[in-house]
Amino acid sequence: MSPRTEAAAVEVHPVRGVPEVRPGDDVAALLVVALRAGGLDLRAGDALVVSSKILSKALGLTVAAEGLDGPDRTAAVASQTRRVVAERRTGDRVTRIVESLAGPVMAAAGVDASNTGPDGGLLLLPPDPDAVAVALRSALAGYAALAPDAALGVVVTDTAGRTWRAGQVDFALGCAGLAVLDDLRGGRDADGRRLDVTARAVADEVASAADLVKGKADGVPAALVRGLPPTWFAPAAVGAASLVRTGPGDWFALGHVEALRAALGAPPGSAAAESVGLPATEPEPVGTRVDRAVALALLDVPDGAVDVGVPVTGPGGPTVEVALSAGDPVELGRLLARLETAAVAEGLRLTDRVGGADEVRVRLR
Repeated sequence: MSPRTEAAAVEVHPVRGVPEVRPGDDVAALLVVALRAGGLDLRAGDALVVSSKILSKALGLTVAAEGLDGPDRTAAVASQTRRVVAERRTGDRVTRIVESLAGPVMAAAGVDASNTGPDGGLLLLPPDPDAVAVALRSALAGYAALAPDAALGVVVTDTAGRTWRAGQVDFALGCAGLAVLDDLRGGRDADGRRLDVTARAVADEVASAADLVKGKADGVPAALVRGLPPTWFAPAAVGAASLVRTGPGDWFALGHVEALRAALGAPPGSAAAESVGLPATEPEPVGTRVDRAVALALLDVPDGAVDVGVPVTGPGGPTVEVALSAGDPVELGRLLARLETAAVAEGLRLTDRVGGADEVRVRLR
């Protein structure tokens, strides 16, 4: 993109007074009315940051649900999932990190039960957030009497957690008219050193800045951001889908536990994973983890058998003795290797192997 231009100052204004959005509503018209009522006008050089929730409501993407953690939610999440990345059980509820149909990798495919309106239910994300952003930008430009190629950006946002960081932030789910990356590769830093990897996710930064005035419980679904660098605006800029890192560039396609379980025939989100049992978010007794490791090891050894002992507490912590047998030495070796891998998935170590061609005894701790 064009050489970087710093903004002298950036203003972020909340857009208050947007009424409850119903299916079929003209969101652009509602936003323009709210802007004018607040003494704001939409002009060239502005970016309007809009919560995906009100767009989902206007599109009728609401699903009725009896209870917000029951089978209705599970079915809704499954319907919006391309693949499961990681899954954990909390009590009787399963939380899944998935690649959503909307694009991002996030918890529960973005299916949400908060701020869904007086009728409740669950909200789904727009299936093509960038297309929604493009349509909204076009409508807003028309209402504001701006040329189609005017410097006007629209960022459609949602909220998600971040890998290796606590808490949630707003990010760009969809984007139109605004560059999503400020690619500084090939340039120089303040000390004159070459920049080889730096590309700022400016659409995400704009989304997060806007959330400082939108909030999560204040009923403010949009914010006007003014003063961004002119070089960031481009009517035909690529959308926020380009920010999603999946495929060959994804180093973390599965959680480490899920990768081990998948290698043993129980990929996340599968019936096999459910039959083996899912790890919990809270610490679990060693016996529970051993039982799950044994079940996973036996998945692909139909004539294998495992006898699990009672946990015994010793100097090194609780241990469980396990006896393995199979139809022949080769199958017994496979079962032992599978159990060792399954143990790692459960945070266990396999020690003290004794036995021969018919049976092997080990300890898990």
